[in-house]
Amino acid sequence: MTGSDASPARVDTSRPHPARVYDWWLGGKDNYPVDEELARRILAVDGTVLRGARANRRFMHRAVRAVAEAGVRQFLDIGTGIPTEPNLHQVAQGVAPEARVVYADNDPIVLRHAEALLRGSAEGGTDYVHADVRDVDALLGRAGQSLDFTRPVALSLVALTHYLGADPDGDDVYGLLERYVAALAPGSHLILSQVTPDLSPEAIENAANHFRRGGTPFFPRSLAEFSRFFDGLELLGPGVIPVYGWRPEPEDVAAQAEGIVPVYAGVARKP
Repeated sequence: MTGSDASPARVDTSRPHPARVYDWWLGGKDNYPVDEELARRILAVDGTVLRGARANRRFMHRAVRAVAEAGVRQFLDIGTGIPTEPNLHQVAQGVAPEARVVYADNDPIVLRHAEALLRGSAEGGTDYVHADVRDVDALLGRAGQSLDFTRPVALSLVALTHYLGADPDGDDVYGLLERYVAALAPGSHLILSQVTPDLSPEAIENAANHFRRGGTPFFPRSLAEFSRFFDGLELLGPGVIPVYGWRPEPEDVAAQAEGIVPVYAGVARKP
């Protein structure tokens, strides 16, 4: 398949972009000096960010595998970021080759990498839509060209909600999540992770200030604030928990020795 709405887009290199900052933390090459500058400034005040980025990726792998093993065969990954293998579709199609995956992001750099993202299994399908998470109708409309929303879908927003504010007159992140979940069929799943100030308050406040000074809004959330995203859904065990602890594998248990990762994670099913 080819990416949806894959018209050329101009890359803004005057401001950092969260996906490119995240790419630098993961050791990627698809970032600009402005992204590296912000990434290094945050790393200087928050030593958890590198292991946090790695822990988020591993959580995504475990969560997608669990949902695929539960029978879900459609995945919508919003805020997918720059490709880092294994990608979500590789994990999902490793369990179920017939799985269909749609990636969505608003970064033109990700658009340029869409061809790499689209290399899925022969039995399944992989597509990409260039859209902003705030534009719910447009994003779902484009994703609906590849996914059947009358059947269960796993909606993944990993490490994305902390860039969205809760003000109803602004991003309205809780309203956004409610609209996305309302569009999903029963049996669908929601996969989320979110930076929290609960576990490392000073470091996270310093990191948040650097993000904001760089022009990127940043909203760490408490356990109660993060848990609110799952209202009305059935949480999978072990519930909402620090990201290392969500169904950890041996690699995750070993990584806990590196120190705290101030990120909550959870997966829930729509009844």
